[in-house]
Amino acid sequence: VPAPVAPAPAVPAPAPAAPAPAYYANCAAARAAGAAPIFAGQAGYRAGLDRDSDGVACEG
Repeated sequence: VPAPVAPAPAVPAPAPAAPAPAYYANCAAARAAGAAPIFAGQAGYRAGLDRDSDGVACEG
């Protein structure tokens, strides 16, 4: 009679990697990356890219 085989322990899946923080030197770079417009709170937003301070950078 063969010995019973224990089931292999479950291995949790690796956690997904966090997205790298985005930085765009200027709005042309943000547009080239397909990221414009960038809204306040989104990766890559910074006040220096928001000329009219309305919370939307590289909008036009």
